[in-house]
Amino acid sequence: MQTAIPFPDISPVLVEIPLGFTTLPIRWYALAYIVGIWLGYLLARHAIRRARLWKHDTPPLTPEQLEEFLTWLILGIILGGRIGYVLGYGRGQFLEDPMAIFRVWEGGMAFHGGFLGVTIAGLIFWLKHRMPMASFADLLALGTPPGLLLGRIANFINAELWGRPTDKPWGVIFPGNAAQDCPGVEGLCARHPSQLYEAGLEGILLGALLIAMVYLGGWLKRPGVVCGTFIAGYGVSRFVVEFFRQADAQFITPDNPLGHVMRIGEFGITRGQQFSLPMILVGITILVLALRRR
Repeated sequence: MQTAIPFPDISPVLVEIPLGFTTLPIRWYALAYIVGIWLGYLLARHAIRRARLWKHDTPPLTPEQLEEFLTWLILGIILGGRIGYVLGYGRGQFLEDPMAIFRVWEGGMAFHGGFLGVTIAGLIFWLKHRMPMASFADLLALGTPPGLLLGRIANFINAELWGRPTDKPWGVIFPGNAAQDCPGVEGLCARHPSQLYEAGLEGILLGALLIAMVYLGGWLKRPGVVCGTFIAGYGVSRFVVEFFRQADAQFITPDNPLGHVMRIGEFGITRGQQFSLPMILVGITILVLALRRR
């Protein structure tokens, strides 16, 4: 008999605020974005207020400029994340219903798109203020892991982006479609809690590494090192978790049950791995260039 953990009875809605004849639901997922951005802002503000951490004891921007960038950051996350999902994961469903692109409350945000959106927002902000680009990128990297941690926990609460079937004792029986029978397994289907795997790797482990690099290793004095570590670290973390994460339904067919979108020899990779490989290469390149710079 398979041993598994029942999904905890947690509502995706934290609280509903009455508004006349209707209510305003406050969802864990929306709260994760808000708190994640706020924690990232606090981390970044703490770092720029300590000039000794930076090269030439000069932070890349002022606290006032950091507050100004918050608006650009939020736009980059939301627009980039949504557009990235539509282009990378949506396939033809949005051609049949174009208005679904704007219904973000129905789900569908891609980290790789959000990352690109924040990068573009950062470039526009840099063109406006002309601060040191590499140090500015290090600051953004330092503030990102809290949002990743909370976002993945919210994915778990929403019972979405679950993992592949497993017979491990820590497998979780998710509600809905995820609880369908697994091939060769009697009863409900237990799956890897891949959302928590990502929270641990991308949020806790990578976040702790960056904080240690900044406050114990003094790596902000070598512009680009923290940013390169984050990009490569996220790429590696996501690539590894994809082995345990269920591919998006639109990529799964009877002939392709693991949802591979391309093959390298005998090795198949998913869409998430396909997007993570360039991140790993870009992160390593930034690291090498930063370490070679005098």
